[in-house]
Amino acid sequence: MKSLRILSPEDPAMTKQIVNTTKLKTWRRVYFLIFVAGAVALLLSGAAMSKFFTLKSFLGNESFYSSFNSGNQNEVIKTVRTVIQKIQEELENLRTTELDPTTSASVFKQGAFLADVLGLLESAVASHDEGKNRQTSNFDVHPLFKEKKRSDDEPADYFLREEIRKYVKIKPNRLGKQNFMGANATFTSIGHACFAMKEELEEYMDYDVGEICNDDWKLAQRLMVHGCDPLPRRRCFSRAPKLYSQPFPINESMWKLPDDRNVRWSQYRCKNFKCLANTTTTSKGFFKCSDCFNLTHHEMPRWVRLDGDSNQTSDFLITDVLGIKPGEIRIGLDFSVGTGTFAARMREFNVTIVSATINFGAPFSEMIALRGLVPLYLTINQRLPFFDNTIDLIHTTRFLDGWIDFVLLDFILYDWDRVLRPGGLLWIDSFFCLKEDLYDYLQAFEMLRYKKHKWVVVPKLDKDDREMFFSAVLEKPPRPFR
Repeated sequence: MKSLRILSPEDPAMTKQIVNTTKLKTWRRVYFLIFVAGAVALLLSGAAMSKFFTLKSFLGNESFYSSFNSGNQNEVIKTVRTVIQKIQEELENLRTTELDPTTSASVFKQGAFLADVLGLLESAVASHDEGKNRQTSNFDVHPLFKEKKRSDDEPADYFLREEIRKYVKIKPNRLGKQNFMGANATFTSIGHACFAMKEELEEYMDYDVGEICNDDWKLAQRLMVHGCDPLPRRRCFSRAPKLYSQPFPINESMWKLPDDRNVRWSQYRCKNFKCLANTTTTSKGFFKCSDCFNLTHHEMPRWVRLDGDSNQTSDFLITDVLGIKPGEIRIGLDFSVGTGTFAARMREFNVTIVSATINFGAPFSEMIALRGLVPLYLTINQRLPFFDNTIDLIHTTRFLDGWIDFVLLDFILYDWDRVLRPGGLLWIDSFFCLKEDLYDYLQAFEMLRYKKHKWVVVPKLDKDDREMFFSAVLEKPPRPFR
């Protein structure tokens, strides 16, 4: 009967058996990883060959082919990532395992081979990710179509009024294809401050669909001035004057006060044009351009006649400005507080002017329209609704003054530069500010590096030299394309 031999850890036979077991396990892991790497290589080869031999010609449904091909590639890449992870774990085990000197050379050789395979796999995955990113970058994905990080990311969920929710929601195209503008849907927009003025906006959007809107233009203007601009559209009919009469003919309307019946006066202190034009009326509801409705005495001489010493005034004549570019000034923008007199005078020189204004306590927009001119109801918060390099002239007066922030002024001037064509004129008309701020404001205008045709700085006589007037006519230089 054979006796059972118990091997101790110090026994040489026991040590040899442990080493052989370790070697066997190591080689098994190495061979397994080599087999997996080979299988992955075959999968990658198959994926590459699929670019040449596709199923698209056999499948009638293109969308099905796209989803099939995309899903197949995703599965392959997922498998490759798993193999990469396993190879990395095995290489880490090889680094930490103490091996017998007789087998260490071959194990190191196999480890180097695995490292090479790992590098190839990682390179393949990186190339796939780069190609995927390049492919997706060719298509513009609207931010509202992207995956939401939070449930309250949807703008419509912020408001309670159903009309606001319906307005701000994405409107997909009915045919399911891109429209002529290159979009798959319509994305109606509202100003960012609308979220901070939620109660006012919901009051503005509280109406019955298909009925007459509330007389709330003043609420709408307050929303616009405070940054809720653009406002959402409404599905109600705007209120009109009860007894609207036919406007005067164009040859009469320029220098004649309009019919009072053509304006809704409920939100104004003055209830007729006579009150607005009266120079003795002290409480008209506004102070900017308080005499602008006095067409005969105050407005008619402007820009065609200078009062007093020409060396002590900041006013320029239209003939002098148009003489800088004879025959070149055809269209322009007047960004001012006024009743359209600048546009009326420029019309006499065959120049079409759009007047941007807002109703600061008086019906400026209605007055401009009733005179037969074009009003643009626009706040200073908005980007100008003109394309780049299209306007011949921009004129501004009584609007950009010493109250404006320097950074905001920069944004406005750069936007004006955007729409002015090369060779176009920027007419700064009687900009006034405190004397100590004059240098900073002048630097803002000089930053444009326009050619100076006229540049005048004079003291504001009614302020004891504490305020200054600044006027200039500047020409936008041609800038080469880069």
